[in-house]
Amino acid sequence: MAKSANPAKNLREIVLTLSGEVEGLSIDAIEAKLTSPPERRTLQRRLKELIVSGELVSSGKGRATRYHLAKVDPDTINSDLLPLSRQAREIRQYVSQPQQKRQPIGYNRSFLDNYQPNSSSYLTKQEKEKLASLGVTAQMNAPAGTYAKQILQRLLIDLAWNSSRLEGNTYSLLDTQRLLDLGESAGDKSASEAQMILNHKDAIEFIVNNTADIGFNRYTVLSLHALLSNNLLPNPAASGRLRTHSVGIAGSVYTPTGTPQLIEEMFELMLNKAAQIQDSFEQAFFIMVQLPYLQPFDDVNKRVSRLAANIPLNKKNLAPLSFVEVPDTLYIDGLLGVYELNRVELLKDVFLWAYDRSAKQYAVQRQSLGEPDPFRIQYRDLIRSLISEIITAPNSKAEAISIIRAKALTLPESDREKFVQTVENELVSLHEGNFARYFVTPSQFKSWQKIWNTI
Repeated sequence: MAKSANPAKNLREIVLTLSGEVEGLSIDAIEAKLTSPPERRTLQRRLKELIVSGELVSSGKGRATRYHLAKVDPDTINSDLLPLSRQAREIRQYVSQPQQKRQPIGYNRSFLDNYQPNSSSYLTKQEKEKLASLGVTAQMNAPAGTYAKQILQRLLIDLAWNSSRLEGNTYSLLDTQRLLDLGESAGDKSASEAQMILNHKDAIEFIVNNTADIGFNRYTVLSLHALLSNNLLPNPAASGRLRTHSVGIAGSVYTPTGTPQLIEEMFELMLNKAAQIQDSFEQAFFIMVQLPYLQPFDDVNKRVSRLAANIPLNKKNLAPLSFVEVPDTLYIDGLLGVYELNRVELLKDVFLWAYDRSAKQYAVQRQSLGEPDPFRIQYRDLIRSLISEIITAPNSKAEAISIIRAKALTLPESDREKFVQTVENELVSLHEGNFARYFVTPSQFKSWQKIWNTI
């Protein structure tokens, strides 16, 4: 069997393989279930990474070791962070079952056929109105694409990092900034992870810098795939080309169509319907549902759908969707609900919450202030002192990454990842108008910026 060299894909497939396995699996069983298992030593390393990140736990010792998903109640997961509707919880309960208890299913063309633009709608009128109020920016009446160009540098980092993170990429936010700003890869990460992030940068710039030609058309979506899959597919000719063979989806009982003629037909129909939708948010969510469901490309379909969702937002100068803080397990479960049940409620809950979080990063005009983040309040003093330490040292990005991770290890395991993300996000957001809140002087901040932006 061919061995996989894609660590991000390895990590996500391992998690999906263990989904619903209440009693856990041995490393032998995991290896047998993976579609393209890595070498045994690499697999052991991937499992260790997932344990360190908190996604997996292990039990037993030696050859009796079994690996389990960290115990989570599907009805209450992220209930404080991301409230789920009753319908969404039903979907999550179903897709959390072992695969052998779920009904195998193939592509259902009526799922797309029955959708009638501007008559059918995944989002309610109230949901669209709320999203529209969240997305307001100061450039609503400016030429298409103006707002995204103004925030491009921050958008590149946020969207490239978060979209890659949802694929299992282990780069941190500061790792990503160093790569995009300075061209420096993280020494402890794989080349494919760096390539994934750089591909996102190219694809985002393609959307923002070519607004007039971009849309839900063949040129745009094929080009997005070519950019996002560059140097990542076994067959380079598959980039920007529709799939001509069957594929499977790890962790799912859904099998997409393998008929080239049907893929071609439904791809064109999907684009045609997307182009007709008048509401920007319905357009964005429609493509996040239907493109991964069709799986028109050999791989990288989800990434294409996430960036394509930003096309209508960019054209209307609405705040972008950067997937900030989106829980990867809920996002994947939402897609499994689409694949296996043709139900969108769980993915829609994720989409609505994700846009609320993303819009608060960018939109200038607000009808009301958001609630303070309880996590930031809890660690307020620690965050402030740590950032002050990094600035006054002054520390480079590489040094800051090590310092932040070391400090995170002193916290409860459940808080470590969010602490790292919170501090890194604060550092990336610093500028001459807000550094005073960390009790550093202008000369200290200026000295730090010289190192931060050049090393």
